[in-house]
Amino acid sequence: MNQPNPLTSGQFNISANIESYGFAQQILRSGFISALPTLPTFLPVFRRLEFTVLDNLEHCFDDFALQLGWHALRLDEGNLILHADGLFIEANGDQKLTYCFCSFEIWADSVARAESAKAAILACSKDNRITQTMFALSWNYFSATDGIKQAILQEVADDVLHDEAYPDLKRGVTQFITAYLDAPETVLVVQGNPGNGKTRLIRAILAEMSRRKGTPTKALYTTDFKVLESDDIFRRFINGLHETFVIEDADYLLRPRSDGNDNLHRFLGIADGVIRSQGRKIIFSTNLPNLGDIDDALIRPGRCFARIKVRELSGTEAEALLVKLCERDKAKGATIMASLARLKREVYSLAEIYRAFGDAMDNEPPYLGTSPTAHAASD
Repeated sequence: MNQPNPLTSGQFNISANIESYGFAQQILRSGFISALPTLPTFLPVFRRLEFTVLDNLEHCFDDFALQLGWHALRLDEGNLILHADGLFIEANGDQKLTYCFCSFEIWADSVARAESAKAAILACSKDNRITQTMFALSWNYFSATDGIKQAILQEVADDVLHDEAYPDLKRGVTQFITAYLDAPETVLVVQGNPGNGKTRLIRAILAEMSRRKGTPTKALYTTDFKVLESDDIFRRFINGLHETFVIEDADYLLRPRSDGNDNLHRFLGIADGVIRSQGRKIIFSTNLPNLGDIDDALIRPGRCFARIKVRELSGTEAEALLVKLCERDKAKGATIMASLARLKREVYSLAEIYRAFGDAMDNEPPYLGTSPTAHAASD
């Protein structure tokens, strides 16, 4: 006996695993799942929408639930299901310190309806939506119970880099970043002591990648040695959509293989071939002080665009940076430099200079120690 085709007859079964976060949520989820067969059998058009909003997550999702005019099921403060004729949307939000990241997966019965839904969502958030350049970090770390875990961090690319902070980049920061992104070589190695601007430079590279795309670039990111011992993270980079792989504090990874380093070969394998042909990049930061501390195969021409070393600034270089930072208030720059000079040192880290500058801008006495209450400066 012929059985009816569930896709044409509209007769089909839905099963779901429900994680119980509480009795009320379980009832909500179960009730909504039981209503799903009333949706159209086919929703062939899919769109994804992502943006950030300068608002509290609960207030932001209140607006999405109440103002768009669609049926809404709120599962928690940042988890929302919306549906209407020919439309099904799952919305998720993540609260950051001063803003929230919103993502929408949209299924529709036509292109016109999907695009109309995107426009309605964007209009609902237009007053608070952040238009600054952003990038997404997929932060990978090792869990003793669950193996490799990841957290997605949406970052606002608000760092302003000055050529005076990187005097050894003779063509300036902007031209260096442009040359790297345009180059066929995959690898960049940034060396230097903590507090001298390695992370600031890497963030600026990711920001420029986002500007070129017009959407937030996606970077695979880790500082965890155990993550890099597994082939899984490399498969994720090769097969995924990440444009960049950032490995910070990679001292252990970059040492010569002759010293017993058994992990570098994975990077040597992926730095060429498909990764290079797709224009993707691999960026290492390290505190290793000398060129000889890094395996020659990684930094060979054709594979490595550059090995740059960021360093402390001399008194004259520190003064030039402060002049740039305080160009609207030269007197304040002189005051900060006088505070630095009282340390009677020949060189100053970028962290010290930016901390002194930040404290001065807050109308506080410049503090140059290492107290956790002092203003943080990127490495």
